[in-house]
Amino acid sequence: MKKMDILVTLLPSFPHFLRFSMDRRLAGIRLNSAMLKGVDVDQELALLPKIQPVPFYFDIKGRQLRVTEVHENPDYLDISLNHPIRVQTPTPVLFKGGEDDALLDEVSQDGYRLKFRGGPQYLVKAGESLHIRHPSLTVGGDQFVPQELEKIEKVKKAGLVRWFLSYVESQRDVDEFLELVGKDAEVWLKIESKKGLRYVAREFKKRDNLTLVAAKGDMYVELDRPDQILSAQRLIIAKDPKANAGSRMMLSVVNKVPKIVIEPATGIPRIEWTIVSNPVPSNADFEQVAWLYEIGYRSFMLCDELCLREDLLITATNALCAFKGN
Repeated sequence: MKKMDILVTLLPSFPHFLRFSMDRRLAGIRLNSAMLKGVDVDQELALLPKIQPVPFYFDIKGRQLRVTEVHENPDYLDISLNHPIRVQTPTPVLFKGGEDDALLDEVSQDGYRLKFRGGPQYLVKAGESLHIRHPSLTVGGDQFVPQELEKIEKVKKAGLVRWFLSYVESQRDVDEFLELVGKDAEVWLKIESKKGLRYVAREFKKRDNLTLVAAKGDMYVELDRPDQILSAQRLIIAKDPKANAGSRMMLSVVNKVPKIVIEPATGIPRIEWTIVSNPVPSNADFEQVAWLYEIGYRSFMLCDELCLREDLLITATNALCAFKGN
């Protein structure tokens, strides 16, 4: 049997959370707080079981750009961000993990407000992330917005001691977080951008309490070319033999079926996607995991929409466990 750790991404409010929190095949559960506000965090933490056979990790968001408000405007997308930015315009902006886009036309209100020429194909909601790949982009402000600082305090009071930190791009980012949660706290550093990869190459020093994560969901979008994801993953495992590979794995179990829906008020058609379970993972899924294992990864994390449904996550987890046993 191969030596291999498996983690999954869930929230306590998910109906299938308890089942997976008792699954001793798992090495951990990442609590992803991306769309949670302060009161939501309280409710989620209150639902955590007292007995924890599987360790829990809480994911804190750093410099990742997220939408805080969508301003009503019938002619173009108009949003506010959590961090102020500077960038040359016009420039494309990617949404929905790179599957949708719109052209950014104007940055105002000290970098917090973005106005576009028209808008993307799909609806944009508060809490969603976006990607600006123009080399002139700079992200300002503090690493942690007040909402994230509030989450950190709530999680510490709840007694959780294991963490993920998103969009790590410098040693300063890491040191600032350790000052907040404890210098010896266990922290998994999610590498999700070109700046993050430069940090890994030039600054990162392996410590027992620090683990790199090849967070492929956003990294794949942030890179200049899709094929660069291969060298990025090689770099991360070379710098940290205990690194984790997360996201964009076993997604063939999620089968999306399109459906045309007519808006009653406007008569405008739009596409809705229905998720249907595919009980047999693809050949490519197994070969992806085999390649990651071959170059040194022994820790894997399931993320994305497959974690939202019990049947999908069971299929993906069983598939990884089957790989582990072969």
